[in-house]
Amino acid sequence: MSTTPERERTVNLGAGPSKLSTDVVLEASKAFIDYQGLGIGVAELSHRSDTFKTILANAENDLRKLLDIPDNYAVLFMQGGGTEQFSSTLLNMLAAHAAKHGNNSNAGASAPPVDYVVSGAWSKKAVQEARRLTSRVNVASDMISMIGDPNAEIPSPDKWQLSPVDEYPAMLYYCENETIHGFEFPEHWIQRLPQAYRERVPIVADCSSNILSRPIDVRAHGVIFFGAQKNVGPSGVTMVIVRRDLIVDPDALQASYVPPIPATLVYKNMADNGSLYNTPPTFSIYVSGIGFRKLLLDGGVPAAQERARIKSELVYKTLDVFPHVYRPTVAHPAFRSKMNLTFRVLDRASGEPSPDAEKRLVAFCREHHVVSIQGHRSVGGIRASLYNSVTIEEANKLASLLKHFAEVN
Repeated sequence: MSTTPERERTVNLGAGPSKLSTDVVLEASKAFIDYQGLGIGVAELSHRSDTFKTILANAENDLRKLLDIPDNYAVLFMQGGGTEQFSSTLLNMLAAHAAKHGNNSNAGASAPPVDYVVSGAWSKKAVQEARRLTSRVNVASDMISMIGDPNAEIPSPDKWQLSPVDEYPAMLYYCENETIHGFEFPEHWIQRLPQAYRERVPIVADCSSNILSRPIDVRAHGVIFFGAQKNVGPSGVTMVIVRRDLIVDPDALQASYVPPIPATLVYKNMADNGSLYNTPPTFSIYVSGIGFRKLLLDGGVPAAQERARIKSELVYKTLDVFPHVYRPTVAHPAFRSKMNLTFRVLDRASGEPSPDAEKRLVAFCREHHVVSIQGHRSVGGIRASLYNSVTIEEANKLASLLKHFAEVN
């Protein structure tokens, strides 16, 4: 099989599902028809077969190498995307809390607090889901109004309004990179939490849109989750990295604040069955595994991080050259995403965002085969997603088009 001229000239900067490297697509397309000469395609393999179990094991092993995942963490291949993990992480952490503190008179009698940091649309949705499921949801920091304000100070974790550790919070959730708002926490930002809090409270990281683009300290977290469709592979599989001592049987607990958890959301069910409790998204797992292997060969996460730096700088520096035309939506350079670059196109007369000018930019880029740069429907503007599969050359093409547009419009 071969690629097409149309694919070769198109630069797909969609936010997700997003671009897959052509070599990954070609390898997967061959396996889709006939996997390793078996006469059946990889998507037709039984998930109980030894062949698929090898695919699954290889994907897990390569992911462990990429992220330096220690043995006391399980890797689960689940479904439902990051959105379903808003429910699953909370419910499983409530269960883990009950298993650990159920006999503690200070911690086990009523629902524990759960802490959330809101930095954009997805963390806001996580809070909304939490409020459906438990009674003591504490927003430790809400930064949405600060993102576009250059005079606002983004609070450091040691200044967040965290629940007291002696109230035994069940978890702290934060989103490493907000796909819609283009906000990304600086690397290892979570390490600034008070030490006593970090030692006692499981930290949950939503890494759906920046996983494998920079290192993350797995050991500093209780749970890390990410959907594949942004920076890993095709949509369908959601990967969950969870510390094993947090994996408990919720049905064995008596705590009233732990509701019945749907069976496919229970981490123990997935861990005990090697992610084969029910039929997993086999093809998505297979393609993600190809991507893991390719990334290892391409230098792993450190090399991906350096490419991400180069790509994002090409674009951000172009925006900075034309402040009368472009305005990044994140006013604080240290918090601007290297994966999802969001900005507005300004009206030259008023200096305010111009939806008409943004439509012209989208059309101009499309004419030059750069597609899917329109912002999310909820916020508008422009969003260029420079995931791992986007090359430096493609980022440079976008930067050149932005320069040309600014000069002639």
